[in-house]
Formats: sequence, C-alpha cells, structure tokens
Amino acid sequence: MKSIYVIIIGLCVCVATSCNKYVDIAPPKNELPSEKVFASDKTSTAAVVAMYSNMMALNYQFAGMLVSFIGAMSADEFYYFSSFPAFDEFRNNAILPSGRFATSLWDEPYSFIYHANACIEGLQASTTLTEKVKNQLLGEAKFVRAFCNFYLVNMYGKVPLITGTDYKVNGVLPRTPVADVYKAITDDLVDAVKLMQEDYPSAERIRPNKAAANALLARAYLYTEKWDLAEQTASKVIDDSKYHLLKDLNKVFLKNSEETIWQLQVVSPGRNTWEGNLLVAAPTPLYRLTPELRGAFEPGDLRYTSWVGVAVGTTTTNYYPFKYKVRVGADVTEYSMVLRFAEQFLIRAEARAQQNKLDDARADLDTIRHRALLPSLPTNINKAALLLAVEQERRVELFSEWGHRWFDLKRTKRADAVLGPVKQGWKSTAVLFPVPATALLTNTNLDQNEGYK
Repeated sequence: MKSIYVIIIGLCVCVATSCNKYVDIAPPKNELPSEKVFASDKTSTAAVVAMYSNMMALNYQFAGMLVSFIGAMSADEFYYFSSFPAFDEFRNNAILPSGRFATSLWDEPYSFIYHANACIEGLQASTTLTEKVKNQLLGEAKFVRAFCNFYLVNMYGKVPLITGTDYKVNGVLPRTPVADVYKAITDDLVDAVKLMQEDYPSAERIRPNKAAANALLARAYLYTEKWDLAEQTASKVIDDSKYHLLKDLNKVFLKNSEETIWQLQVVSPGRNTWEGNLLVAAPTPLYRLTPELRGAFEPGDLRYTSWVGVAVGTTTTNYYPFKYKVRVGADVTEYSMVLRFAEQFLIRAEARAQQNKLDDARADLDTIRHRALLPSLPTNINKAALLLAVEQERRVELFSEWGHRWFDLKRTKRADAVLGPVKQGWKSTAVLFPVPATALLTNTNLDQNEGYK
C-alpha cells in the first residue's frame, strides 16, 4: 500500500506547477512515505488535486477533449476533414478493439479511478486532518470516481466496478451490470453532496463543490429514468445563486463564468483549452460540422451565430465548433467546461415532461430558447412533441460537449432512427464501443460487446 501513496505524491510532484493552479498551497517537493501523505491538509490536498492536473496534461486523452471529439464523431455533430484511421473508426461506427482511442477511453478513466480509490483509502484512514478538509477531499475523490464510471458505463455498457487498490483483485474483475454501476455512481455522488462544501475549495471553479456533485447526480438520475429525483436535484442547482445563464453567449466558456459549475484547466503553457487549440481554424478547420447539425439550428438562433465558426476558403466555406475562441496564447481567458448551468434546465425539462408536468417542462425549455433569442414553444404542445423539443434543445445547446448528443441518442433509443439514415453501414450494436483487445488479454473474465466478437 505504501507504494500506492508514493506514486500519488510522485504524480503531484511531476505536475507541481499545475497543482499550484488548483490549490493555493505549494505541493510537496519530494516523495513522502505513505504514513505522511495523508497526515496533513497540505499533502492530502496535493494528492487529490493531482487528479485534475493529470486529466488535462495532454490533448488526445479521456478528459483532454477525447470524450467530446469521439462522441461528436460517433454521433452526427462533426468530423475530421481528412482520412485519419483512428478517427474514421468512430465516424464510421466501425471501431476496432485494438484501436488507439478505444483503448485510451477505457484505460485512462480507470487510472483516475485507481487514483481516487487510493485517496479515499488514505483519507479514511487518516486521523490527523482537519475535518472540513478531510470531508471535502473525500467528496472530491468520490466525485471523480463517479464521473469516470459515468463515462465508462455510457461508452462500454457493463464495465468492471473497481472500488479498491488491490491490483490482484482489480485485474480479474468481471464486467458489472449497468444498473449496479449506476447505483455505485449515485451512491458516490450522494456521499459527495453530503461531504463537499457549498463554496469552491479553490480560488476558481476548477475543483468540484457540492453543486457539481448535484449537477452530475441530476444527470445520473435522468439517465436511469428516476424522473422525480432528477427534477429535484437539478432544481437544487438551478436555485443556487452562484449560477446564472449568461445573455452574452461569447462569455459562457470563459474561465470562472457564472454559467460554470465545474471546469478543468489545461496545464500546458500557451494553451487555454485543448478544445480551442484543436477546433479553432488555423487557417482552415480540422474538424467540421456536419450538414445535419448545421441544419438543426432554427433561423435566428443566437447559438449558431455565437458558437459556429465560419472559415471562408478560395473554393469552399467550412463550419466548425466555435464555443472556445482561443487557439493559442499565454493570456489564459478560457477553461474547459465540464459541467455547466444550462444543462440543468434541460435535465429538469425532460424529467418534468416524463412526469407529465408539461407546462413546467415547457417553461424550462423556453428559458433556454429565450436566451438564444428563439420564440416560446406552443402552449398546447403534447408530451411526445415536448420530448422531441428537449432532444432538439440538447442538440443545439450542448453540441461538441462531452458526448451529450451521442449519449442522448443511445439512452432514448433514438440512435437507429437518427443515425441509420445518415451513417453508411450503421448497425445497432455500434451504440457501445468494443472492450479493448488489451483488456481482454490481461483479464480473461471480461467478455466482448456484441458486434465485435
């Protein structure tokens, strides 16, 4: 066990500069033995916040834009302009179990889960920490574990549920049923809500607080069709005075904007966000919006004029996601948005519609539509039409963010109807990614998803 904690602090030492950006303390200068790591508030905090720095250390990794980009290409949002086999697999929904990104999307969340588990074990065993700090850090570690499990279960379906640090046990775990994974996610988030503080534990909104845990919990309840709990939990976030919908859409993705519930900060010099670094045209966009997404915006939608970039070439005009405005620059004005306020209205609208609270659901959607300068929905709209309106608003509000469109089509069982007509060779089994070949080789208790055997 000692080696686990030494590794954690070693990671924090490796990213000492980035740890400083997450906490207002200096990280430890040297590796510490296990009995010292969780002996003080300072070193315990450094061990926990290292997770966020490591999440954003590189671009093409799980939290460093990969989920957003792979989700967008797997759905119908944008594509890489040229042939690139590692991306073509997702655009064509023909993913190889040996593929580079399918493996990264499995391995990297599990590395963060391992880190979170080690922190949880160390924090729970410690008797020398300030109670407030200990609770906050425990809440953060459980939040990160739930966050990673949420994406794993939505990408792969059944996945091993790892709650400890014994590699001999972890290495042979079978895949856990989806319902049990979601129970673990919601249990972790309920604990996190109880443990974490209302205020942000850092000077900026780059470490999660109670509202972040509630925001992710509301989403988990929505995905598991616990409509009443989704409505109640989203309402807690919506009623929090720290958050507001911004009228100026160009300010939504600025660092620490009032629409931010949780952001991640890139720790690479010269970069604001990995999304902006890769999406903003230079001189032509590498990632281009599909005609389907461009055509989904209603005339006059402010989200189109604010969040869709236009690159006019000599022979073609190309369109690209432009929520982030900065490609490179030492002056950091943007952070990567992970959880934001607008989603909570969309969660509550869908949950209310499913409970036949149609007027309340319509009011939530109209809040989002009015911000985009669109008219109100018809007052006589029925439930089926209202749920399609929810899908529409989620599509144009959350495009290119964290795989929302891809996950929405899967959880509402709309993937075949929507993607079948626009994806050549589409198969229903493509809604799940393949378990990586490397995982199957090292753990014989795993089995492969249908369609990849």
